[in-house]
Amino acid sequence: MQNIGFAIAGVLALVTFAVHTFVGQIYVVRPLLAVPNLTRASRWLAFFCWHMVTVLLITMAGTFAYAAYAPEGRVLGMLFTAMAAVFSVLCVAVAIMGGIRPYRLPPAGLFALTAGAGAWGCWA
Repeated sequence: MQNIGFAIAGVLALVTFAVHTFVGQIYVVRPLLAVPNLTRASRWLAFFCWHMVTVLLITMAGTFAYAAYAPEGRVLGMLFTAMAAVFSVLCVAVAIMGGIRPYRLPPAGLFALTAGAGAWGCWA
């Protein structure tokens, strides 16, 4: 292993993927699809966005793993580190706009941890 920071970021991205996929399916997707007042287009666009995030998270995990083992993947590790940081800030902002305490939304902390590990990888 070349870069422990990117390796840890990859594991954290995989954990985020698992939480998103398995916990989110129960607490987010099922209730979303059951909301009666959403238009059909809104409901299925939100479902599409959910799955875009699923693809992004597994790609993030794989990319960090690649960056951990292959020095030529460093730039990709830096890109996904920046993305994780932006997603964490975005999650906090959305929580605040929605009147929710940010710690109640797991992505804020999970992305912050991933960004922190990725930042360690960037400077390693």
